[in-house]
Amino acid sequence: MSIDTQLELLRRIKRIRHVEEEIARRYPEGKMRCPTHLSIGQEGVAAAVGLALSKDDLAVSGHRAHAHYLGKGGSLQAMLAEIYGKATGCCSGKGGSMHLIDEDVGFMGSTAIVAGTVPVGVGLAYGIKLKKHKQVSCVFHGDAVVEAGVFFESVNFAVLKNLPVLFVCENNLYSVYSPLSVRQPPGRSIADMVKGLGISSQSSDGNDASSVYQITLDAIGKIRAGQGPQFLEFSTYRWREHCGPFYDNDIGYRTEEEFNDWKAKDPLTRLRSTLEENGALNSSLENKIDKEIHLEVEAAFQFAEDSDFPEASEAYTDLYAPAITDGASA
Repeated sequence: MSIDTQLELLRRIKRIRHVEEEIARRYPEGKMRCPTHLSIGQEGVAAAVGLALSKDDLAVSGHRAHAHYLGKGGSLQAMLAEIYGKATGCCSGKGGSMHLIDEDVGFMGSTAIVAGTVPVGVGLAYGIKLKKHKQVSCVFHGDAVVEAGVFFESVNFAVLKNLPVLFVCENNLYSVYSPLSVRQPPGRSIADMVKGLGISSQSSDGNDASSVYQITLDAIGKIRAGQGPQFLEFSTYRWREHCGPFYDNDIGYRTEEEFNDWKAKDPLTRLRSTLEENGALNSSLENKIDKEIHLEVEAAFQFAEDSDFPEASEAYTDLYAPAITDGASA
């Protein structure tokens, strides 16, 4: 991998982390009135997969979508405005943190329902195949999604129809507060389990961003070559609570020792160290990158703060079905 590619990966990871650390810092101000699920600690996957995908490729995600949206190139201003509930948000301020979309860069949406966008991503791939395009549909999801029935139905259909789908599983070990040990039999590999559905499948270290990029690039190449859907499982770890801006190691579902072990595998620190050892990164260059990101993020937060809330008259627009008010259609 070229040095320029590794530096771009570093910049993307830094950007995602800076945005989410700033969300965590400002969240207690009470201006972001929606739940927020942060990916701090596991940004390497979103940054690397986003870099490997083309702008024309499509992607969907779940409730922990900030990093995927930014990794795919989504508008930072529109994302923050959405989290602030403003009319300039990517869902006009009606969706909040868990409902992000930016069709201009192929990010086709995220939802709060676990596994809810898996069939959507497969449906997008079906459309790509019918149109004979060379795009790939990427489905970002967590480890709990593979326990949903709709996941099996969707993968089966993708294999049956040889669809151009890339399933990217971020295995951060927990479904809210439930570890894999209470959800899966001992020793079971998610990648091996999914492979049983007939899909090409592999697992790897999600905190090694350079490796994630290369593995994803190879998988995308296979899909474009007509070799069918691919499933990638990346092990990683979220540092902060499942929902919210704080740390939660004190509530007992995970140990401080486990948290520190994973923090030592920080994808940002690892990539930075590699670049420094290769002489590709020095303090001057890193300061330049950090300053550019800081200025962009500050401007985006100011945009969100300065934007207006949606008008009340907009409450029943953008609906797929007629609104029901007082027992009658509006």
